[in-house]
Amino acid sequence: MGKNLGDRGETLATEFLRRSGYEIVERNYRHKRAEIDIVAGMGTLLVFCEVKTRKSRRYGSGEEAVDARKQAQIRKAAEGFISERKLEDREFRFDVIVVEVASSSTIIRHIKEAF
Repeated sequence: MGKNLGDRGETLATEFLRRSGYEIVERNYRHKRAEIDIVAGMGTLLVFCEVKTRKSRRYGSGEEAVDARKQAQIRKAAEGFISERKLEDREFRFDVIVVEVASSSTIIRHIKEAF
């Protein structure tokens, strides 16, 4: 998958979250070697989102790509985000947003509390 497709998916996911009532706190947050695609907020809740963009399911679904290793990286980055901003009192969760881009349509699946 090319970087352009991934960037497009993240932009679509960001727009989807905004329309769903979330505030976008940060995109592409990096902590050491780990990255979080989107950090969003709703009230006191922080949502750490991993975005997976696919043109097809040839290599599996987007959510299947968020394996235990990837989850551990995201958790580590989330810990860094929370610590740096002193947000230990906030509730948080981990979501996966799958963006399936076809020639005629785009489908976005928001999987809340994915891990």
